[in-house]
Amino acid sequence: MSTFAGFTSVKGLAYKPLTMALSQRLDLRQTQALVMTPQLQQAIKLLQMSNIELAVFVDQELEQNPLLDRDERDPEAGTAVVAEVDAGAADPVVPARSEQAGLATTEPPLAGEDIDQWDAAAGSEGEGDYDLAGDPEAWRQRNGQPDDGGDRLAGLDQGRAHPENLRDHLVAQLGLEIVEPVDRIIAAYLIDLLDDAGYLTDDLASVAAILGCPLARVEAVLGRLQRFDPPGVFARNLAECLALQLRERNRLDPAMQALLDNLPLLAARDGASLMRLCSVDAADLAEMIAEIRSLDPKPGLALDPVTAQIVVPDIIMRPQPHGTWLVELNSETLPRVLVNNRYYATVARGASRKADKEYLTERLQSANWLVKSLHQRAITILRVASEIVNQQSAFFQHGVQFLRPLILRDIAAAINMHESTVSRVTTNKFMMTPRGIYELKYFFTSSIQASSGGDAHSAEAVRFRIKALIDAEAGSEVLSDERIVDILSKDGVDIARRTVAKYRESLRIPSSVQRRRE
Repeated sequence: MSTFAGFTSVKGLAYKPLTMALSQRLDLRQTQALVMTPQLQQAIKLLQMSNIELAVFVDQELEQNPLLDRDERDPEAGTAVVAEVDAGAADPVVPARSEQAGLATTEPPLAGEDIDQWDAAAGSEGEGDYDLAGDPEAWRQRNGQPDDGGDRLAGLDQGRAHPENLRDHLVAQLGLEIVEPVDRIIAAYLIDLLDDAGYLTDDLASVAAILGCPLARVEAVLGRLQRFDPPGVFARNLAECLALQLRERNRLDPAMQALLDNLPLLAARDGASLMRLCSVDAADLAEMIAEIRSLDPKPGLALDPVTAQIVVPDIIMRPQPHGTWLVELNSETLPRVLVNNRYYATVARGASRKADKEYLTERLQSANWLVKSLHQRAITILRVASEIVNQQSAFFQHGVQFLRPLILRDIAAAINMHESTVSRVTTNKFMMTPRGIYELKYFFTSSIQASSGGDAHSAEAVRFRIKALIDAEAGSEVLSDERIVDILSKDGVDIARRTVAKYRESLRIPSSVQRRRE
């Protein structure tokens, strides 16, 4: 082989070097892909909202879109968004469409379960034993007044506001008890430093440095403030708070002070050490502990109570005759909107500029999509809630001990929906049931295997059984975690001792040693 002037010769043959030609080509290829459009993002966002959050969002859309109108018709006049669930049926009966909740539209619903298709492609994320389902009157009696067709939420306690908060109460006393201008300034500053429970958490030395006054004067003002009502306010720790209340009752003797100085021993139920330190016998110690328990460890909350967060249900479940359940969306909190096609036609006839026509077209498309999204959201939530009721029917009839282990995949497979869609539906949604108001996530619990190879047990049901065993234990026979494991094992529950301890701690139940001391 030889090479000469860019040619290669092998056994007398000559070859030219290979060259690659670069050129541009236009090919047409057909592929399928799901695109996360703004409209689809909005539909997913709506699915995760509660009814209250949805109402706020719809109010914003009503302000921005002139083609949207609020539907002021009586919610009971139209067809309600409901489904009837039979405990033994394979699938709940869910309506194809409805005239409620912004669903009044001449357009067809969203085609092909767009949200669920996107989820599938993206891969994102003391109960009684009587039959509530077969006795609607029992359910109405259990929940208070009979259902007369009025306000469904009338039974919820709306709470009441206290006429005076803690700060106003203390400022009013300040004007009567302290007259020196400097002391009033110090007292007003200390009042602003109190936390919700009435405790003073800031260091007095830093307060004195900020106000530019001697520390002794700040301490003297604090001593006067600690005599204000409610007793125990302006304390710097729990022991001081209890001491201030006992001093108000004239019960702060040396034995009681010794008990307050050793609160960790009281928490540990170490009665022997406390009797030695306080120089009292068992009867006196029991009397002192009872008096400690009668005190208020957070006196400030008496005037600034923590307001309970009112939960408004998104779904309402009602028992029907013949053992069925009626599941419906809460129409009183569900926003209802309509597309004003007449107004669009009137304005469109007078629009001459291209920009005006494009704006009207975009607003009409946005309004139609919102109405369709609300319709799809309502139907999807109803399907998921109905299947949950179907799966957990024994819980609604007989109580938490009959709660079945359930995961999102079970519901998704039953209603032919993607698991992430079910997750979005069950987020921040509440259902009013014959046994109270529950978040939809409550019905999804992990499973604990049966010791005899039978059906698995729900973790929540096992937790309930542990609490029931401890509540029923006799004073002379306190159940240890190992003993609870043995009892549950005989009932067919295969559970480890550390799992029993974890469930017991989550229920805020002390150990068997602490319970025996009590």
